[in-house]
Amino acid sequence: MARVISSHSSSHLRNLRTSCSPSHPVRSFASAMALPQDIREFLEGYPDVPDDPRLNANVEFYSNRRRCRPDNLLIDELHQQWKTDYAKLEYKHGYIQWLFPLQEYGMNYEAQPLQKHEIATMKADAAVMERLHRSYMMMLGFYGMELVSRETGELRRADNWEDRYRNLVRAPHNNLRISRILKCLSEFGLERLNAGFLLFVLVEQSARKQLDTSMLRSSMDRWWANCLRNDEERRWVNDMVRRVRSQSDFVFTEDEYRNSLRRRKETGSFRA
Repeated sequence: MARVISSHSSSHLRNLRTSCSPSHPVRSFASAMALPQDIREFLEGYPDVPDDPRLNANVEFYSNRRRCRPDNLLIDELHQQWKTDYAKLEYKHGYIQWLFPLQEYGMNYEAQPLQKHEIATMKADAAVMERLHRSYMMMLGFYGMELVSRETGELRRADNWEDRYRNLVRAPHNNLRISRILKCLSEFGLERLNAGFLLFVLVEQSARKQLDTSMLRSSMDRWWANCLRNDEERRWVNDMVRRVRSQSDFVFTEDEYRNSLRRRKETGSFRA
């Protein structure tokens, strides 16, 4: 099988650190447009990755019939037991590939890369898709955010946002997890959630000066904002990011955030 190595790799983390270190100033938005290889492969739909119909571990896990490894939990158990156990969500690492499978190899060799036939099977199962929403909402809570609307993807701060934001700032491996989460949501036709997340982070950075470290901006600009397969939406989101980064008098406000999501829901486009 052709191997696509996940962005959840030590080399990706080194790239983030290097691009944000004092001796290597953060790349400009324009130069950052040389997309990372994992993003290019994601946007193309992993054309070189074959499907193996014998492999169904992700379907079985999301159907609550297989235990994830190495944590030995069914998905319903994981959701129930770990939902607010932020120490486990921070320091355990194997679970993230089970909750958000991709057509990429990650660091947990006991997790199976997502197969193309599994995507179709899982998307057709309402219980599976409900569990995927629960996985996303659990990780949002871990990051200090709450889902306001499944229809638009709108987010707001959770009550404990200050503590959770501090953790996100100081634990950069979560940047890689977010890349995985966004790619996975795209695979399952949930890009409205991606857009809601991306634009919420942009409001925090632009209007509130939160989550605005050089490392988080690098992750946003090079990886997260490009985890949208819809070309028009990806260009619009990147344009908003570009304006925030390059125009000191431009602020992406909470009102514009809500209006953008409303326009997308009503017209199918972010553009006014």
